Amino acid sequence: MKIPILRLKDILLTSIQVDLTDDDALEFQYDVLQMVTETEANGIVIDITAMDVVDSFMARLLNETATMVQMLGTEVVICGMQPSVALTLVEMGRELIGVKTALNLDQGLDVLRQIIEERESDGNERD
Repeated sequence: MKIPILRLKDILLTSIQVDLTDDDALEFQYDVLQMVTETEANGIVIDITAMDVVDSFMARLLNETATMVQMLGTEVVICGMQPSVALTLVEMGRELIGVKTALNLDQGLDVLRQIIEERESDGNERD
């Protein structure tokens, strides 16, 4: 199943609205990395509002995807995490280390914009 990734100027937005199989999750990861590379986006917001349960594979995949995106020079914010998902991630020892999070999509976009503005004002723009 393809998860849509939308482009809004220099930002990508994607929302996981269904439970993903392991294969779907890997395809999502690949698609995110491809889109980041193709569009040279400054940032991406990954909305996980619809995810009620996260297993260890999905937790690892989200963390790895965020890390990979950052390695490509793009900022990332994960938003919409349900309390039960946050609890599960911590209990599994799968916290999203080094990944910015936000309560909802509005805040996620605000946080991402702030990160991008700070990066640009520091002169560390993506080439």
